[in-house]
Amino acid sequence: MLITNTSKWLTTVAAPLLFILISGCATKSDMPAPASLPATTSHDYLIGPGDSVNIVVWRNPEVSTIITVRPDGKITTPLVEDVVAIGKTSTELARDIEIALAKFIQQPVVTVIVTGFIGPYEEQIRVIGQAAKPQALPYRKGMSLMDVLIAVGGITEFASGNKANIIRTIDGRQQTLSVRLSDLIKDGDISANVPVRPGDVLVIPQSFF
Repeated sequence: MLITNTSKWLTTVAAPLLFILISGCATKSDMPAPASLPATTSHDYLIGPGDSVNIVVWRNPEVSTIITVRPDGKITTPLVEDVVAIGKTSTELARDIEIALAKFIQQPVVTVIVTGFIGPYEEQIRVIGQAAKPQALPYRKGMSLMDVLIAVGGITEFASGNKANIIRTIDGRQQTLSVRLSDLIKDGDISANVPVRPGDVLVIPQSFF
């Protein structure tokens, strides 16, 4: 009777628990970066602190100017003070300036041209660790891991390229995605050239061997 009850317990309780433990042990802390990204709408460039913008007011050269967006994300132009520029497209900023200038100029027509690109912090690609030139890069539509590596001058001789990771935040949740930098750079394995997204952080660790 005791043996029968023990067998039933193993079948109903212990076996499912064992399966859960085995499954948990097989789960990795990170996963490979996807070879493609979900289809999204077109990515419009958003102005960020440090960007240079050329503001042209048609038939009013005296209020046209070239200015750099302040660290607080605002700009000040002739006749217009403290206009928020950060996070806007050039078209959106132009319309805001037109509204402000309408107090002084009849039906102003404004064109904003971004001439120096840095972008908002949340749109930048940050590269840290064993890159030749660690830095933050403005995201460009269609940007790939190879583009990022070219911009930072590749990796150092001390880098553990195939143990690098991309830290990516999607819908408020952080993911750690493994990438194969050494395979891409040294072996020319194009399958390791994965797309990147705005806000990605590429972490390149040091090799201890």
